[in-house]
Amino acid sequence: MRPGDGLWIAPCEAIHTLGMKWPIDAIFLDKSYRVRKLSPRLPPWRIAVCWTAASVLELPAGVLLASGTQVGDELAFHPTSH
Repeated sequence: MRPGDGLWIAPCEAIHTLGMKWPIDAIFLDKSYRVRKLSPRLPPWRIAVCWTAASVLELPAGVLLASGTQVGDELAFHPTSH
């Protein structure tokens, strides 16, 4: 992924990085888009689960540290046109 890119997977409560070549950051969100769990720099060939999540946002590794995102934060999604 390039800086500014991400992948939002919904519905989702578990992800894997099987076959990936680089780590990613993952944000597990509930139905209100509140952060329930963070998986920073999740390495290749791993699984991450959050049973209370409704969706997962996958981001380039390092975004969580740079943004200061924490459990309990609430995210907002805004559509963009390309």
